[in-house]
Amino acid sequence: MTDDLQAFYGRWARLYDRIARFPGVGAWRAAAADALALEPGDTVLEMGCGTGANLPYLRERVGPEGQVIGIDLTAGMLDVARERVERRGWKNVSLIRADASRPPIAASAVDHAIGEGTNGKGIDAVLASFLSGMFADPAPVIEEWCSLLGPGGRICLLDATRSADRRALPLDMTFRAFVVASTPPTWQLRYDDPPWRALEARVESAHDAVRRCCGTYGADRFALGFVRLTYGVVE
Repeated sequence: MTDDLQAFYGRWARLYDRIARFPGVGAWRAAAADALALEPGDTVLEMGCGTGANLPYLRERVGPEGQVIGIDLTAGMLDVARERVERRGWKNVSLIRADASRPPIAASAVDHAIGEGTNGKGIDAVLASFLSGMFADPAPVIEEWCSLLGPGGRICLLDATRSADRRALPLDMTFRAFVVASTPPTWQLRYDDPPWRALEARVESAHDAVRRCCGTYGADRFALGFVRLTYGVVE
C-alpha cells in the first residue's frame, strides 16, 4: 500500500468503519465467515482487517478457545479495530501492523504476536474482504496466502466490482463514483485508465488465484452482482 493510500484510509478510518457496517453489509461478512467453515478452536488470519468489521463474525465462529489475528498496514484503521477489541474484552483477538502482501506470518511470528501460540496447529483459514483490488498484482499475493495454510486450509475473498447483471445498470454509475471516491486522489475527473476497470481486473485475478490454489472451491454473488465471494480448500 502506498503512502498516499495509508494516509487516505487513516484519515477516513472512522467514516470507513460506518460504511463497513451499513445495513446489509453484515450479511455479506457473515457469508464470508461461514464460507471458511470455521470450528471452535480454529486460528483464522484476516488480511487487511481495517477497522475490524469482520472480527465479531470470525471470533463468534472460532469461540473463546480459538484465535483471530488481524493484519493491516494503516495505523488509523488499526486504532479503531483495537478500540473494538478492547471494548468487547476479546482476549483471543490480536492485531498486527504489517503489509498483507508480505505477511510476517510464520509459526514463530504468530506465536510471538498472540502470546499464547496456536497450539501447534498453525493457521486454519485466511479471509480478505475488499482488499484484492488494492494490490497491483494480486495473484502472487493470494498464492502466498494459500502457502501459509497448507493442505486443508481454507481461504475466502470478498470483493466489490462492477456487475454484469442488467438489473444493476442504473446503479453502475453510483458504483463507479464510489470507486473514484475511495481511490486517491479523489478529486481527479478524467482517467486514462479508470480506477473501476483496474479494480475489476485485479479482483478477477485474485479470485482466479483462489480457484487455482484450491482443490475444491465455490463462489457466490450479492447485491445484484456487485459483491462477489470466492472460497476454497487448499490442496
